[in-house]
Amino acid sequence: MRRITHWIGGKPWTGEARRQGDVYDPATGQIRAKVDFATAAEVSAAVAAAAQALPAWRRVSLSRRSQILFAFRELVRRHSAELAALITAEHGKVASDAAGEVARGLEVVEFACGIPHLLKGAFSENVSTGVDSYSIRQPVGVVAGITPFNFPAMVPMWMFPLAIACGNTFVLKPSEKDPSAPGLLAQLWAEAGLPDGVFNVLHGDKAAVDGLLTHPDVAAVSFVGSTPVARHVYETGAAHGKRVQALGGAKNHMVVLPDADLDLAADAAVSAGFGSAGERCMAISALVAVDPVGDDLVARIRERIGALRVGPGADERSEMGPLVTRPHRDRVASYLDAGVAQGATLAVDGRVHPVIGGSPEGFWLGPSVLDHVTARMSCYTDEIFGPVLCVLRVRSYEAAVDLVNASPYGNGVAVFTCDGGAARRFVSQAQIGMVGVNVPIPVPMAYYSFGGWKASLFGDTHVHGTEGVRFYTRGKVVTSRWLDPSHGGVNLGFPVSS
Repeated sequence: MRRITHWIGGKPWTGEARRQGDVYDPATGQIRAKVDFATAAEVSAAVAAAAQALPAWRRVSLSRRSQILFAFRELVRRHSAELAALITAEHGKVASDAAGEVARGLEVVEFACGIPHLLKGAFSENVSTGVDSYSIRQPVGVVAGITPFNFPAMVPMWMFPLAIACGNTFVLKPSEKDPSAPGLLAQLWAEAGLPDGVFNVLHGDKAAVDGLLTHPDVAAVSFVGSTPVARHVYETGAAHGKRVQALGGAKNHMVVLPDADLDLAADAAVSAGFGSAGERCMAISALVAVDPVGDDLVARIRERIGALRVGPGADERSEMGPLVTRPHRDRVASYLDAGVAQGATLAVDGRVHPVIGGSPEGFWLGPSVLDHVTARMSCYTDEIFGPVLCVLRVRSYEAAVDLVNASPYGNGVAVFTCDGGAARRFVSQAQIGMVGVNVPIPVPMAYYSFGGWKASLFGDTHVHGTEGVRFYTRGKVVTSRWLDPSHGGVNLGFPVSS
């Protein structure tokens, strides 16, 4: 049985694990590897390696850091197919989704390659007579990243390229469900010339997470996951004096106005609702149809789902793969019966969707649609995180906006319309962090920042982009005076403008 272990101080960990977890192939239901779970000793070793590497790494010039980032970028590009294959094998997503994940992660690496420009400060000459002021940004120290199963390569790459580029050292705790891709990324960092200890990988469960959150030498923590865990990460990390950005769950709405192109909207609902088996925090899970388009729109969605090919992610015929684990598959499927029991209509039952070439032991659930859902049903209030699309009917634009804004989540939202005025009004009124206009999944490019509002974010900064640079650095302002040779004596007064 293949063993997956930690990466500490520039090399694989060689100790004996007290506990291990199973890593499955979701398409077959079979165990494909064992992953070591970190104890407090391994957490301390990883943080110590990062702390030891920090003084030298923060002194490395911006040009040299950029060179290493460029080398890492080229290595990730060269190994992108291998990374995607690991993701497909352990997560289950189809090859095109896995390749897209690697590509989106690379965008942040490319953004971080511009770190000499991103860390430029400001300078003001002669703020007082003979006195200059300038601002700089410096690394915060040892940084931890805790990342989810649904994007085992992309979400870590939203964090560590910028953190490392800014002069920090990094400890990554990826999901134990699909841990191989981060291990390969660690090897590529070493090949790119990153000094030992600057990037470390710890595998494990809550014990590893809590170890990082409470460790006195960890200065900041980035997290992506469910809202309950995000709240725990934020509160625990903040209580221990750490800077924390914790991105939580979502219930992303797609509002379809009566004037929308319904074919475009139906295509978007299917791709955004069922891509990656709905296991993404920006998936469309709530379709809000403004009267009178509901029946027509659901019919078009049902027609498209009928042609959707579900099968193993490694099969090039597949358009949607299995879910990540059997318990997760069973939990997602339970919302179909719960929705019907609470009054919804099961318009499409993914439990009977044919699977092409898949093992009956795989964690399969086809695309499903619950129609006539109301805001009080559990299928709407809960983050299902699977291929279940809830359709809600409302009578007006105003009712749609009220429904969106009443949600405790505020990650992403989309509006489909041909009316520019209505779209502009919606963008202004939606109390959501990321808004799409005729774009169902409005994930920003790397040079903008990703993050939601309300219960979708704990902390005050979003991920990557310029907010990411600010999160991984602290500002410092310097007031400087160099005495002119003609200086005639000591003046101990407070500097003022004159």
